[in-house]
Amino acid sequence: MQILEGIKVVELGQLIAGPFAAKTLADFGARVVKIEPPGSGDPLRKWRKLRDGNSVWWDAQSRNKESVAIDLRQPEGQALVRELLADADVLIENFRPGTLEAWGLGWEALHALNPRLIMLRLSGFGQTGPRAAEPGFAAVGEAFAGLRHLNAEPGRAPVRAGVSLGDTVAGLHGAMGVLLALYGRDARGGTGQMIDLALYEAMFNLTESLLPEYDAFGEVRQPAGGALPGIAPSNAYPCGDGRFVLVAGNGDSIFRRLMAAIDRTDLADDPALARNDGRAARAGELDAAIAAWTVQRPLDEVLAAMAAADVPASRLYTIADLATDAHYQARGNIERIPALAGGTIAVPGIVPRLSATPGAVHHRAPRLGEHSDAVLRELGRDDADIAALRARKVVG
Repeated sequence: MQILEGIKVVELGQLIAGPFAAKTLADFGARVVKIEPPGSGDPLRKWRKLRDGNSVWWDAQSRNKESVAIDLRQPEGQALVRELLADADVLIENFRPGTLEAWGLGWEALHALNPRLIMLRLSGFGQTGPRAAEPGFAAVGEAFAGLRHLNAEPGRAPVRAGVSLGDTVAGLHGAMGVLLALYGRDARGGTGQMIDLALYEAMFNLTESLLPEYDAFGEVRQPAGGALPGIAPSNAYPCGDGRFVLVAGNGDSIFRRLMAAIDRTDLADDPALARNDGRAARAGELDAAIAAWTVQRPLDEVLAAMAAADVPASRLYTIADLATDAHYQARGNIERIPALAGGTIAVPGIVPRLSATPGAVHHRAPRLGEHSDAVLRELGRDDADIAALRARKVVG
């Protein structure tokens, strides 16, 4: 038995943040009924690379889910969703604030309908505040949280991570909020509650010492490229074969081993560099010393030397590197699951790893409306009712 078996989740979200939260819950046994607009479905079905007309991203994001096609713009569709929610444990949505209220599906109405319901609301800026009504995708949230400003080489334009980091981090925070709310309801005798989570808040939660440094010292941290400001040495260094190596030598004893490995015992023995505060003050000097050594050697030789010295280091992995990496395989980080287009597809494995109640992939991502009839029958509709709803384009 999986840990969330028996938990019913209705997903009204689309694209990434809300669906990622729902995917996380589904991986651990929750039943996720995903509501999609008839005809078009979740736009993610057509994002990035397609195989036989289906996004392979969809295979990863929507595994373990059921798809029911309901037109939420129609009153009959809204009524069907209310029926679904009458005995649901969780509702996940990531529409712009006010959208569900316009459909009669706001928190107050749903809490009155089902006091045990937990409602996760993901949006760019949250349900309240002067910017609540504004649209906000992950990139905007990363910028508003102060992270995009830091993600650059000094003096150059900021860049983004090559994935929708703000969405997935928000999705993880959302899943955590749902689990906390379920615990409060079921283990502590509480009721349902609403979780109001903004994309920027999830990213702001990652900003470590940025705010206290500003508050205490008036310091505005600036972009530092591959370095870790105030923690040294830790950076990406050029190798002689044109590649880069990531070396994290910022622990006190690790630093001494690193300096010995690059033949700089003078730096290893310098008392001013024995602790991080002293090294941080001379980070540029240390980076130059390490780079002067790495640039004379190919990457593999550098990695071998770091391994011999027990210094944390890594090549910069591409997806092609990690797809065949022995450690990824040994940890089960890559799974092959049935693909919507047929055959199988490699997707990230389930994280975190639970020893007694691990997650699992039970079924592939659904076709649009694949489970509409079955779910409608659960609500008491017969074949004639379903045909009539389909004729009126309420369901698909």
